[in-house]
Amino acid sequence: MAKIEGHVKGIRKMLEEDKSYPEIVVQISAVRSALDKVVEVMVQDLVEHYVTQAKDPKEKAIIIELKDTVSNIL
Repeated sequence: MAKIEGHVKGIRKMLEEDKSYPEIVVQISAVRSALDKVVEVMVQDLVEHYVTQAKDPKEKAIIIELKDTVSNIL
């Protein structure tokens, strides 16, 4: 998260310094990608929690399938 925060501050500075839009868009894209990774890790952790709580093997399989589907989307 600190890395993402640093990138956002960098974008603000680039805007203040009137950097070119293509340069700024590259940085924004990097931030979006980093945020997507954070979401992916959080979803994986949440799913792992539910898998450990599930008693029924079929339920565990459904939860793992859901995790894999969400990971493919992200």
